[in-house]
Amino acid sequence: MDNQLQGNQLQNNQLRKMGNSDLWLSPLGLGAWQFSGGKGFGSKFWKGINQEQVTEIIKISLAEGINWIDTAEAYGHGTSEQMIAQSLDTLKRQDPTFTDPYLADKWWPLARKATSIGHTISISRANLGNRIITLYQIHHPTSRSSLQKQLKEMAKLVGNNDIRYVGVSNFSAKQMRKTQAILEELGLVLVSNQVRYNLFDRRIETNGILNTAKELGIAIIAYSPLHQGLLTGKFHKEPERIKQLFWLKRIQYGFTKKNLERTKPLINTLETIANQHQATAAQVALAWLITAHGKTVFAIPGASSPAHVKGNIQAMQLQLTEQEIHQLRTASEL
Repeated sequence: MDNQLQGNQLQNNQLRKMGNSDLWLSPLGLGAWQFSGGKGFGSKFWKGINQEQVTEIIKISLAEGINWIDTAEAYGHGTSEQMIAQSLDTLKRQDPTFTDPYLADKWWPLARKATSIGHTISISRANLGNRIITLYQIHHPTSRSSLQKQLKEMAKLVGNNDIRYVGVSNFSAKQMRKTQAILEELGLVLVSNQVRYNLFDRRIETNGILNTAKELGIAIIAYSPLHQGLLTGKFHKEPERIKQLFWLKRIQYGFTKKNLERTKPLINTLETIANQHQATAAQVALAWLITAHGKTVFAIPGASSPAHVKGNIQAMQLQLTEQEIHQLRTASEL
């Protein structure tokens, strides 16, 4: 089995096979959108994180069992990729036995043609210190080229050993099926679809995405698994904190007084279950995501401090009962 784990490794039975690949990954990966260096769309969603802090976050993540990092060229216009590479280089200098984690990256298709894939991969790989990208994802179904042309270009990257597997992000159920069919003709498989999914936003359960993933053996990678902090309960305890959020974040993620009221029963349930496990509401919310649907769903919470990382990692050890999973499912039917 091809594992790249550091330090206090997860036991093999705690890793899970990602979709139709031969990758065995931790249920949680490290989301790296917050490593944007204050640049690009969404960078103001988080407080600034410097290189030293990024290195510490990555070091703790890998030492405690997370074995993959998810980034994108759009995150700070390559800044996230560069900060990850610098951190991995630093950790390698500190420990010559250090082994890189798996790297998931994404190509930004908006207003671009498929022909840009071969060019932008060289930039992303350079940003990542010329490391191979384990999972390369089409970030949105918004390219100016047909899906077939995009996937042919992705297949070339696999053939050139620039990437190992192909994934997508924000694709519908219909688009997932079409992608799978085209990749099969090219001798490849669709490994994953990265979508927003959490206890506040469960749309993929009703729009066919989750059912299609289960049917075709495609992994779901859940981004914004805590709905940008809403599911931690901190905004329910201190509603005035909403005013401190970047305006776009408030709009995009529905940070309103009405939604705080709607989700209060869910937060109460999260906290009740958390108390029974000596955990936090955030840990319970993450544990629900990665256990409620067997091993189909992975999640990529971000972290802006070592404390965030340690809290996220503890969620992988949390064993929810079937009754608790049902309680959360019922409480989140908003």
